[in-house]
Amino acid sequence: MQFHHYGYVSTDPRVQPAAGVGLDRPEELPAEIDVLIVGSGPAGIVAAAQLAQFPNVVTRVVERRDGRLVLGQADGIQARSVETFQAFGFARSIIDEAYQITETSFWSPDPASPKNIVRSGVTPDDPQGISEFPHLIVNQARVIDYFAEYARRAPARGNIDYGYEFVDLAVGEGEYPVAVTLRKVTGQTGAGLNAATAADAISGDTVVVHAKYVIGADGASSRVRRSIGGSLSGSTSMHAWGVMDVLSVTDFPDIRKKCIIHSEAGSILHIPREGNHLARIYVDLGETDEHDRGKVRNTPLEDVIAQANAIMHPYTLDVRNVAWHSVYEVAHRLTDRFDDAETSPDGKSRVFLMGDACHTHSAKAGQGMNVSMQDGWNLGWKLGYVLEGRSPESLLQTYSDERRVTAKNLIDFDREWSTLMAKKPEEFDSPGELADFYVRTAEFPAGFMTEYTESMLTGNAAHQELATGFPLGKRFKSVETTRVADAVDVHLGHHHRADGRFRIYAFADAAGTQLAEWAEWLLANTESPLQRFTPLGGDLDSIFDVKAVFQQEHHAVDIMDVSKLFLPLTGPFQLVDYEKIYAAKPETDIFEERGISRDGAVVVVRPDHYVAAVLPLSDPAALASFFEPIFLAR
Repeated sequence: MQFHHYGYVSTDPRVQPAAGVGLDRPEELPAEIDVLIVGSGPAGIVAAAQLAQFPNVVTRVVERRDGRLVLGQADGIQARSVETFQAFGFARSIIDEAYQITETSFWSPDPASPKNIVRSGVTPDDPQGISEFPHLIVNQARVIDYFAEYARRAPARGNIDYGYEFVDLAVGEGEYPVAVTLRKVTGQTGAGLNAATAADAISGDTVVVHAKYVIGADGASSRVRRSIGGSLSGSTSMHAWGVMDVLSVTDFPDIRKKCIIHSEAGSILHIPREGNHLARIYVDLGETDEHDRGKVRNTPLEDVIAQANAIMHPYTLDVRNVAWHSVYEVAHRLTDRFDDAETSPDGKSRVFLMGDACHTHSAKAGQGMNVSMQDGWNLGWKLGYVLEGRSPESLLQTYSDERRVTAKNLIDFDREWSTLMAKKPEEFDSPGELADFYVRTAEFPAGFMTEYTESMLTGNAAHQELATGFPLGKRFKSVETTRVADAVDVHLGHHHRADGRFRIYAFADAAGTQLAEWAEWLLANTESPLQRFTPLGGDLDSIFDVKAVFQQEHHAVDIMDVSKLFLPLTGPFQLVDYEKIYAAKPETDIFEERGISRDGAVVVVRPDHYVAAVLPLSDPAALASFFEPIFLAR
């Protein structure tokens, strides 16, 4: 963590100096807003946290509740999300309070006594070593808390405006073309899962604000989606599940492990939760009649608990307290649009949808909150770039193009997974079919199957062989290296903070001569992205965080011989940044681990961690060509 470069700091260094709109943020909603975010769930709050790093962008988040979320429905945190937490600076803190899933137990009918269940297998949670971060369970409310705190500490001092209900919007013309009608709401809506259930809420006066862009992150029944003519389409299975967060006493031996249980009475997905006592249990309630009209959703809690006991026989579950419960039927739905480009007067995207407003599915693969957070991060930095004049508006089209494919893949995967979970034991082709599927597809639920295709943000694969372990369009998979200046071992990707900058990793050739020439070109050539796109008067690394990675171990690298490109001056006192020069560790050589050419390579990584380009070190002009459509000249 870097601090003191703005002067001596004796308070919490995570609180960044206020800047721009953060210097005098008004309490009341301003009449004109750059980005209005409707909904403070995982998608909306991540977008807000990212935008808080753009101090010249006026961002406001409106939420119908009168305070923070108390009980959240989502709790599964995949490793990709923990990588995201690292970028936002709170991975260590949330890991400490979370439950970590390290393995999954599978239970099946006992062949000798089929009415009983027995443990039929155990598999590691990450058998392929997909990430250095763990799979976590922690309440959605706490995840939102962390991102909200990050936004409050960021330069723009972001926050949530509670007590505002979205009514409607209209897209017109002008600098702030979206007129949004909000209603002030009062009432005790902060303590429940869904503000819409607070029937005693009192609706007050309406207020109209004007925005350049609006984000609808307001859930599956999104009013923002309806206001742009959007809809969710798909299917609902005729299979019901009860879900409950419980404190219980049991003789079931794997109560503190993730378990997938199939018995003659039905199925259970059992997930221990944070705090060492709480557990979430998804209970199979069986097929429902097509004419049921949702009556199954009124199933009493006592019946859900009884069914859980029947499935777990011969073990018993003595439920002492229930924090939350629900009954639902699995629905797989996808929106027909992620923005309003089809209906806006000028054909430009002014309103965007994300999270449950775009995609709904079962909770059993733990994807809802995780994919929603990536929606928010994907769009957040792009809006910041456009609004600060760094990039053309065409950049925003990549949000819909990229996230629509991701959402479709999610729906397809979840449909297959939820179908397997609902199968009866005798319907499987083999006793290990479910476990095999779980291991075979581990990369998808862990959040690492997203792979963006060629676009203005993702280059072509002409030079992919220079760094085969950094596939284009996929997230940058970190490797431990040694920081040369202080000999500290650090994961290279862990210094990729959510500060809105592109990362350019220059992997040196063996002699370092090609790296030196490349660095000199970036520093001095008028066609260099640094020369063309760094704001006048801005720090050298204000837009591009350029790092060098040497093949030699750290003692063999003399930082006095390294280009000044990798020792930039930063902050008001123009202090040297020593966190740009790294060396391969002999025991985990990043060149070997990621298939990087010994002739050198350049790997460009987007602000949201995805590999954008792999280029030759010998052709610095290729870097300029890649950034040409993304940035506007200063």
